[in-house]
Amino acid sequence: MALLEVKNLNVRFSTPDGEVAAVNDMSFSMEAGETLGIVGESGSGKSQTVLAMLQLLADNGTASGEVNFRGTELLGLSRNEINQVRGNQIAMIFQDPMTCLNPYLTVERQMREVLELHKDMKRDEARATAIAMLNSVKIPDAERRIDMYPHEFSGGMRQRVMIAMALLCNPQLLIADEPTTALDVTVQAQIIRLMNELREQIDTSIILITHDLGVVAGLCDRVAVMYAGRIVEFGTLDEIFYDPHHPYTRGLLRSIPRLDQAGATELETIPGDPPNLQHLPPGCAFQDRCTQAFDRCLTERPQLRDFAEGRRSACHLEIVA
Repeated sequence: MALLEVKNLNVRFSTPDGEVAAVNDMSFSMEAGETLGIVGESGSGKSQTVLAMLQLLADNGTASGEVNFRGTELLGLSRNEINQVRGNQIAMIFQDPMTCLNPYLTVERQMREVLELHKDMKRDEARATAIAMLNSVKIPDAERRIDMYPHEFSGGMRQRVMIAMALLCNPQLLIADEPTTALDVTVQAQIIRLMNELREQIDTSIILITHDLGVVAGLCDRVAVMYAGRIVEFGTLDEIFYDPHHPYTRGLLRSIPRLDQAGATELETIPGDPPNLQHLPPGCAFQDRCTQAFDRCLTERPQLRDFAEGRRSACHLEIVA
């Protein structure tokens, strides 16, 4: 049995201007111990996919479909039931640790509450466990710094605190939403290395949400490429990087600076803008930005199809080829 299986997940938001189709027929699965990267431009539906899985959508959002986690259908759980899953079996690292950590509470208080709620630990035991976890994410002088407030930590250290909090209950699945976005390049590398080390130590699966393909290259086993609320390509890390099939995937890869090419080269960009999610075109959502679009792309939406073992693409070019 797969650790996580998502089938036909749809996310809709009601707004004064009409309904926004943020995620459309999202389907994927992942195995225990695997790291899955979900990549795409801002607004492609990456974050809303995982927020829907955990019933964390905004009040004007609704989700439909199936999210099966170790035999449990998450979308059908009550508030109390999903609260037992969140932070315990599935943990999430949010994008901005400064806004996610409570500025009025010490790090010790925030970490201790997680263990008291999910593990029913007493105060002293919870504090000792929290200090041990801070040590494991390489925060120096953890016994002293645990009594500090979030603003007394640097950006990189706050992110380490968030990772430590997420791993307190040894979750089977860790969701990391843009965990390195606000960090400088050196700290990004440290966080990636840390997550790799922790994955091996506690044997947890990871969903990594990012627009940074460099981070994906350092962490992931398989990759789902999203565009306009849909998966447009799915494959292993090597397949996506060395044999991309969808024009959008190729465009993303061409926009990355290359260190293995001699001389300065001009970065390519994907022309145009992503479509309005309130008024998606009848055919392929990427049609206006694709240099290979033909008549069928304008009228018929391509379905995500298998074109090789373990590989899927939503492009009419695969059928023509």
